[in-house]
Amino acid sequence: MSRTIHIAVCSFFLIVFGYAQHAGAANWQLLQGSEPASAGKLRIWGFVQGSYQKDFSDPKASSGAFVPPKLIGPDLRSQDEFNIVRAKVGARGVAPLSEGKINYFLLTELGNNGVTAAIDNRHVTDASITLNYIAGMRVRLGLFKTPGSEEAQQAIHTSSWVNFTTATNQLLLERFPNKSYTANAQPGDGIPPISGRGLVRFDKSVGAFRDVGIQLFDGFQVNGWEYSYALMVGNGNGLDFSDVDDRKDVYAYVSAEKLLSVKGKGAFRPGVKFYAWTVRGKRLLDNSFADLNGDGLDDNYDPGVYDRDRMGVGIKYLKKPYKFEAELIKAEGMIFVGPHKPTFDQNGGTGGGDGTRGKATGWYFSAGFEPGLQWKFNIRYDVLKRLEGDRGHPSGNSMESHWKTVTASAQFYFAKKTHLKVNYTSPKVSTPGFSSGTGPNTNMEGISNRVSVQITHVF
Repeated sequence: MSRTIHIAVCSFFLIVFGYAQHAGAANWQLLQGSEPASAGKLRIWGFVQGSYQKDFSDPKASSGAFVPPKLIGPDLRSQDEFNIVRAKVGARGVAPLSEGKINYFLLTELGNNGVTAAIDNRHVTDASITLNYIAGMRVRLGLFKTPGSEEAQQAIHTSSWVNFTTATNQLLLERFPNKSYTANAQPGDGIPPISGRGLVRFDKSVGAFRDVGIQLFDGFQVNGWEYSYALMVGNGNGLDFSDVDDRKDVYAYVSAEKLLSVKGKGAFRPGVKFYAWTVRGKRLLDNSFADLNGDGLDDNYDPGVYDRDRMGVGIKYLKKPYKFEAELIKAEGMIFVGPHKPTFDQNGGTGGGDGTRGKATGWYFSAGFEPGLQWKFNIRYDVLKRLEGDRGHPSGNSMESHWKTVTASAQFYFAKKTHLKVNYTSPKVSTPGFSSGTGPNTNMEGISNRVSVQITHVF
């Protein structure tokens, strides 16, 4: 991945840094990391999301086995499931006697999802303090969402979708390497496919688009445009408070938004936003197994160091009743190939399918229409090309896979803070290097449609 692009994004904020007029809190960095000086010292807030999902995928024809895309997360043990997917409770406010120059943000997760499934359904997801003593440069410290993809940064309760796009799920919602070598799981026959956490073999929470570190950020308004920047250095270890390797991730984000109306605010302010982001980091992964005493466990911790780089560009238009959004994501290194593949190697080390040095490209486009105050309708098309240019399976075939998904969404608002959404998803997954019914296609074939229903209440 080009270092020139990374440096350019990091440097862009210098162009707009000198403008004097300060922006209001109308972007994700400011919405989540700042408070107006008039805010109180304590505001309790949160939201609950209950869901029902039904997947219509067929098992592998030859064995009856189910692979993860055919099952409902986070446990991957069912195709038909009710769940309290999120139950978040938090507090935010301005520090007393700080003249509005110090604010904090705290949020916990009590639902059943990739954040909590590995640790008894509870986790602190945000704990940060922001200092606003330098004009044009707020300083945020702690655990919080990293600057990056629009889909990842967006407050989840404002989203039209029950599930993330395939690109965001596989390339940005990070699954961290286990502390020691862990063999890949094999899809089991029937449901549940395997005991415990189903097919999930990663022993840590997903990254949830978060990190512990320090961020410099702010926004500026100039002639009807708002320019924003964010620079961050973090541990590169997700929700874990500690660092594991002394190597830091470096994040950068810039945006320019044309403000289309003085009406609306926060997540729903009318505008056309152009943005770019990048993150560079490294990960440790122990992929060698040595049982020296015959107990069946790995006795030799010998991790390799692998690059993990991501970047993206996007555009978002919002002015009721219309909404359009598109984003392109590029990824190099540590490409996730499945929750049952903690080696990051799709093919078990026999050549081809190695995600540790793999590449991927994903993109999505969505359009929305809001005919009134109670209804919202959206359609989304997303694509992921995973393990691009794969070096090849021993048979000579490439393990590159293509994921193409269409999702339709309808939302109904019972009240301002309570709404119901229904999604219908139709995916198509293939490995073009193999003919139908051979190689990875024996598992991919049969992946089919899914209905997702979710109710959200914000308090």
